[in-house]
Amino acid sequence: MPLVEESVWDYPRPPALEQISDRITVKFAGREIVSTTGAFRVLETSHPPTYYIPPDDVLDGVLKPIVRRTMCEWKGAATYFDVVVDGKSASAAAWCYPTPTKAFEPIRDFISVYPGAMDECAVAGEVVRKQDGDFYGGWITSNLKGPFKGPAGTQFW
Repeated sequence: MPLVEESVWDYPRPPALEQISDRITVKFAGREIVSTTGAFRVLETSHPPTYYIPPDDVLDGVLKPIVRRTMCEWKGAATYFDVVVDGKSASAAAWCYPTPTKAFEPIRDFISVYPGAMDECAVAGEVVRKQDGDFYGGWITSNLKGPFKGPAGTQFW
């Protein structure tokens, strides 16, 4: 079933958390490292959705904790991981919120990945495009309408 058209400018601020049943898949180093129908997506004004995957649906052993930390005013403190498969590594390519704010408690320890650091990320069988920029982790599907925050000059939208 095709995804319903959405404008990222209709997404709320503060962001909303939505559980979805679409199959989410992620491939890295030629292997499928995620396949789930239990993901959540975060919807925030001007951003493509960011998908959060149940940790049990990530291939065992591919996430290597690193020291990097960031703070989101809505979700709390994020911790990061390198993604490592068969000797291939993507630095700081995944993150989670081990102690999220109350509104984002359902995604405690759920994993998100930067689609541009992976071989392929897909929603309901559609391969996504990455959100521009080096901070945001949005997944762009064909049903999304922008413009999207991320490129140079959009930081203060």
